[in-house]
Amino acid sequence: MAYVFETVPADRGLIDLDDPREVNWWSKRFGCSPQQLRQAVAEVGNSAAQVEQLLDGKDIVAL
Repeated sequence: MAYVFETVPADRGLIDLDDPREVNWWSKRFGCSPQQLRQAVAEVGNSAAQVEQLLDGKDIVAL
């Protein structure tokens, strides 16, 4: 049986849209499409916490 290991982002605090593996990983993590992920990053930046807040429909809290 072959095992498939998902690539976990090197920096789990930031989303790198230039890496297709990260786009796939973050899309699965947030339960959204890659396009929704890209739109969220365009709106709030590449902070994983802020993207998660936006996708969850919560108010954005700047840290």
